[in-house]
Amino acid sequence: MIVLGIETSCDETGVALYDSERGLLADCLYSQIDIHAQYGGVIPELASRDHIRKTLPLIGEVIDKAGIKQSDIGGVAYTAGPGLVGALLVGAAVGRSVGMGWDVPTIGVHHMEGHLLAPMLEELPPAFPFVALLVSGGHTQLVRVEGIGRYLVLGESLDDAAGEAFDKVGKMLGLPYPGGPHVAKLALQGVTGKFTFPRPMTNRPGLDFSFSGLKTAVRTAISEAADVDGNIDDRQRADIARGFEEAVVATLAIKCARALQQTGMHTLIIAGGVSANLQLREVLEKTVAKHNAKLFYAQPRFCTDNGAMIAYAGCQRLLAGQADDLEIRAQPRWSLEALSAI
Repeated sequence: MIVLGIETSCDETGVALYDSERGLLADCLYSQIDIHAQYGGVIPELASRDHIRKTLPLIGEVIDKAGIKQSDIGGVAYTAGPGLVGALLVGAAVGRSVGMGWDVPTIGVHHMEGHLLAPMLEELPPAFPFVALLVSGGHTQLVRVEGIGRYLVLGESLDDAAGEAFDKVGKMLGLPYPGGPHVAKLALQGVTGKFTFPRPMTNRPGLDFSFSGLKTAVRTAISEAADVDGNIDDRQRADIARGFEEAVVATLAIKCARALQQTGMHTLIIAGGVSANLQLREVLEKTVAKHNAKLFYAQPRFCTDNGAMIAYAGCQRLLAGQADDLEIRAQPRWSLEALSAI
């Protein structure tokens, strides 16, 4: 079965075609970074309007890129949540309409299930069961995964997600939007140990996360390092970025090690935008080695929001006989644990 995947949960329009026999056929991605950069963050109304403009042209582009006919497509998957409700409604309305027009089944996909299954797109995918660390701009979760739809959330962020903290610290340091990748790049120029920040909630049992206090600690360090005009030099900015990144990575690694111990599993996957962070990958490789475990992740272009992960996840559910009824659904809040198993 060839499935068209549509991702419009936030500020990126992703479209892809996945074949259950041949794998990923083609994918296209349009980022709205330039639109939202002037505001320093995502403007939901502008995001929704741009998805309207870009989704249908990208569908045509991905079909041409794959070298197939529209009639070859056997199903449509779209992100139904969680995310910005207006953006989700665009993808849901387009996905359902295209499916009805082509007379093929459609399925609404959980955005975080898409991220969780993104490593399955690789040549050597992980095998179930495993522990998944989902780290993106809106979510930080540790999940026990027994199979598709069989999820138990072991821990999650009680406030800011890791990716959100990266973006906010980037803004504090005067870096361009989105701040996360720029913080990681600036951290490469910093010196370890110049600024040491707390590893939040690692001195107590449990697998939940909290990054708001770390963010406050960074704000305090910036304020103390600033001159009378409120400016800090480039060296200090790099050192602060380094210290912040190391604190986030160390916190995630400690919690991952704890999750592997508690579950007795020997496979860890990381997914979501922050999983592209090179320091996180390096530290987690060392962490899993100590626990006789293996680490899996997707290539960088499938870490951030994309249509390929939605096409893959939707394909698995369509093959299992699941499909939408006539209602168009968009769920800005949606628990992974509420999904049905296949």
